[in-house]
Amino acid sequence: MKINHDIPIKLDKARQDTKHAQTGNGRFQQMVQTQDQKMHIQTLNRLIGDIEGAGQRLVRSRTFRELAKYKALVKRFVREAVEYGLELKQSTTWNQYSQSQPLKTVETIDARLVELSEEILNKEKSSLEILEMIGEIKGLLINLYT
Repeated sequence: MKINHDIPIKLDKARQDTKHAQTGNGRFQQMVQTQDQKMHIQTLNRLIGDIEGAGQRLVRSRTFRELAKYKALVKRFVREAVEYGLELKQSTTWNQYSQSQPLKTVETIDARLVELSEEILNKEKSSLEILEMIGEIKGLLINLYT
C-alpha cells in the first residue's frame, strides 16, 4: 500500500493562503483609512479657504448676509472637525488667583463669533479690528485640527 504525502502539503499551503489573505485584508483596511483621513483633511483645508474668502467679503461689505455665511462656514468647519474624529483640545489656564480654568477651543471659537457679530453690528469699528477678529477665529480653527 502506498501512502500519499501530498495531502499535508496542501493543508500547509491552505494555511499560508489564509495567513496571506488576512495580512492583505489588514493592508487594504489601512489603505482605506489613510485615504479617508486624506479626504477629511482636504475637506477641512477647503473649508478653511472658504472661511478666508467669506471673511474678506465680510470685511468689505459688513452685511448681515455675509456675517451669516461666515458664521455658517465656521460652524460647519467645527462640526466636520469634531464629527470626523478630531478631539476637542482642552487646555488649562491660570487666573490671577492661581486657580486653574479649563478652556475648550470650540467654546472659544463660539465666543469669538459672538464678539464678531457685535462688532459688525457696531458699524463704528474699523476694518482692521474686524480683520483681527477674523484672523483670531481662523487661528483657532487651524489650532483645532493641527
